[in-house]
Order: sequence, then structure tokens, then C-alpha cells
Amino acid sequence: MRRLSLQTKAFIALTILLAVMMALFIGFSRLGLQRGLGPYVAEIELARMDWLAERLQSVYRQHHSWHPLIEQPALWRALRRPPGNWIAPEEAEQRGNPGFPFFTNRPTTPTPVASAPLILPPTNASKPAPAAIGRPVDGLARRLSLLDAKEQLIAGSPAQPGNARTALKDEGGRTIGYLLMNPPEGLEREADKAFLEKQLGFVLWTGAAGLLLALLLSVWLAHRWLRPIGVLVTGAKNLAAGHLQTRIPEQTESEEFSRLIHTFNDMAQQLDSMETSRRQWIGDMAHELRTPLTAMRAEIEAVQDGVRQFDDHTAERLHRQLMRLIQLVGDLRASVDTTTIAPAKMEPMQPMIQLSEAIASLQTRFDQTNISIELNEPREWALAANAPRVRGNAQQLHRVFLNLLENCLRYTDHGGELRIVASGQRDKSGAHLLIVFDDTNPGVSEQELPHLFERLYRTESSRQRANGDLGGSGLGLAICRSIVQDHGGQIDAAQSPLGGLRITLTLPLMEK
Repeated sequence: MRRLSLQTKAFIALTILLAVMMALFIGFSRLGLQRGLGPYVAEIELARMDWLAERLQSVYRQHHSWHPLIEQPALWRALRRPPGNWIAPEEAEQRGNPGFPFFTNRPTTPTPVASAPLILPPTNASKPAPAAIGRPVDGLARRLSLLDAKEQLIAGSPAQPGNARTALKDEGGRTIGYLLMNPPEGLEREADKAFLEKQLGFVLWTGAAGLLLALLLSVWLAHRWLRPIGVLVTGAKNLAAGHLQTRIPEQTESEEFSRLIHTFNDMAQQLDSMETSRRQWIGDMAHELRTPLTAMRAEIEAVQDGVRQFDDHTAERLHRQLMRLIQLVGDLRASVDTTTIAPAKMEPMQPMIQLSEAIASLQTRFDQTNISIELNEPREWALAANAPRVRGNAQQLHRVFLNLLENCLRYTDHGGELRIVASGQRDKSGAHLLIVFDDTNPGVSEQELPHLFERLYRTESSRQRANGDLGGSGLGLAICRSIVQDHGGQIDAAQSPLGGLRITLTLPLMEK
């Protein structure tokens, strides 16, 4: 089964997310319309019942309380009848209901409520009002409520959430109660239902249009966001195919992708540099190995042909070439096998003793090239009790000193100088042993200094094969760095004030 591309997955994910969001939007819009329409309808209906508010305020003004409505429930039913034709109290009395307002649908001249105050019976009337008189049957009346100033129910249905209310005032403008209209439980009129359906249809079409636009936008965004990934994949394939010069143009559209592309280009640059160094090193190693092998072959063939006698000088020359081969092979193995340069055992030791032994072992070669060595250290270190001590491996540190001295021999002109200064320093991290190696010409350029400790790196010809030496393998300083770092120290290179190279070695000292 073919796997989906990242761009397709992103599009599908965005599509599902947008569809869910649109469904939620439509659902909540429908719910909001259904819930919001009821209170809105209640507000409209209550606004049309100002006549009832006037009647209720008239009742309160006559009795200064709501007791008539509490004691005579029929009065509430009569008051909330829609405006009709007014029947005077005398006619109501002739019908057996004295003092009780009554409304009828007979075609008579209507009397405004405000100009005809209601005449209500006293609160202790012994003759109750008939329940049948003035009984409303409309749906609005069932949703009306009357509350006093403390919002206690006087008459009508209990207040429901979403109700509409209007305040009732007395002559002084004080609030005497509230007339409430509860929202309808459902859509009772066809007009309301048609309005709701129309609004829901509008929301549905709006959501569909928004979803379509969002899908088109998701396609564009998925392509725009993920296009750099395709470029990176193509670049990675080119690198895997060996095209190490591959670079990806920088982009400013996205900071994250810009950093990713910049990192990719840095990686490609490092791979290209490593491959160039590897090819150069392989060529150099082939040349270095071929040189002593060619010399040994010529010596042996000369002896076989009888041109030269095998004497001590011939044996010495063959031995020198053989030792050169052994050194090259040893450096190569030490550089690729990290276990050979890791300290086997760390114990307290005196590094200055190892440095002195390394100088003594190479003193003859320094004398032959007329290079002087000067070692400066504090006088108190002459006593063993005052000598600096570090925790390390004596054999490995001896190898570091030998490599540094060999580097000076190999790359310093005849008649030059090597100055070694050792001292103790203390900073926030503790006490350290500082050993500085300074030699004379030739020097190293500023551009080459950061690369001196890289494996397989060799400097330009200005500092190669000084004194006719066969040159190094480009591994000595890399081995030194690995050993020093395993001892918790640092090694750095800089230009020497003597005109050559300065190597600074720092090792943590043991506290006495």
C-alpha cells in the first residue's frame, strides 16, 4: 500500500479540523438561534402589552398595594384580557358582579384605560368573583407574570430564564413591581418557524462557503509550508549520491525552515570539507608511505645488483625508513581507534617529569637541527613536594609532549628556538597547570589556526617539511587534543610572538 505524502497528510488533517470546526459552528449557531429567539419574541410581545402595564399601575394606585390581585385571582385574569369594549361598573353590577371591571367584544365605543380608572371592590368583599368571568384563553396570557418590587410572585406563572420584563411605576416614579413575559417553550407561530429555518439556512450556506474557502486555503498553506521539506529531501538525496557541493537557497518566509536549511547547508559544507580533507590525506598518506618504501626498495635492489654493499650505513638508512613507516601506521591507528588514546588508568602524577623526559629523548635531534630548547618553570617546583600534580595517565601525557616537540622539530627552521614556559594559575574553576610552547618561523596563518587540531588536517607548504623532514601525517595534534580532553584539560593554538606557532596546554591541578 502506497504511503501518503506529508503534504497529503497535512491537507487531510487540516480538512478534518476545519470540517469539525464548521460543524461545531453550525451546531452552536442553531442552538443559539433557538435559544435566543425565545427571549427576543418575549421582548417583542411584552412591548405590545403596555396597556396591561397601565391597568396594573392603575390598580396599584387605587389600593396602594397588590392585595386585590392576591385575594381575587379572577381579577388577574380579567385584567390581562386584550383591550376590548369597556363596560361601566354599573353594568357590571347589573350582571351580578358589582365593582368588577368587565370587557366584552360587543361593538361599542372603546374607552381608554388611562381615562377610565378601574373601580375595584374592597379587599374584604364577601362575594367572590365568578371564575368564568374574563377567563383568557390566549397563549400569551399563560406566560405572563406579575412580581412585586422585591421580585416576589404576585400572579401568573413563575419566572423562567430568558424572560422579558418591564418595570411598573407609581406616581412618584418608584418601582412598584415588574410585568414579566416568559419566553415560549417552542415556536408556536409558523412565521417564527419560517424565520428560524431561513436563518439556519443562511448559516448553513455561510458555513459551507467558509469550509470551501478554508479547504482552498489549506491546500495553499500545505504546499507553501511543506515545499521546503521537498527541497530538503532532494538536497539530501543529492548528498547521498555524492554531490557534496549541493546547497539549498536560503528562505526568509519561515524562521524555522530558514534555520533548518541553514543547518543543512552547514552540514553539507562540513561533509564537503571532510571529503576534501580525506582525499587530500589519502593522497598524502600514499605519498608518505611510498617515499620510504621507494627508498627501501632502491637500497635493497642496489644491494641485490651488487652496486652497493650491505654495511652499517645501509642498515641505518633502511632502519630509518622502516621507523618512518611504523610511525605513520601508528599515527593512523591511534587516530581512528579512540580506545588506544583513552587513558587506561588515571592516577596522581607529576606532568613536568614527563615533559623533561620527552625533551631529553629528543635533545639529540634538536641539537642536530641547531634548534635550542628553553624550559622555564618556577624554582620551587624543583622540590618534589612542591611540584604540580595532576590526575592522569603518565604514558598518554608523555605521548602528548613528544608529539608537540616532534611538531616543533618538523616545522621549525634551522637555527630556530623552542621556548617552553610552565606556570600555575587559579580561576573560578580551580587551579590549573599552564604550559606554553612557542617556536620560531615559519608561522601559521590566522585562517589555518582553527583547523590545526582537526584530524587529517595539514598546513600549507610554508610550514611543511622544514629542515628537509619528511613531514607529519596530520594526526599528531588531533591525538594530542583527544588525550588532553580526556584529562579534563584544553589545548589551543595561536600565533607565537617568536614568529612561529604557540601551543597552550592547560591541565587541572590536584589540590594539595
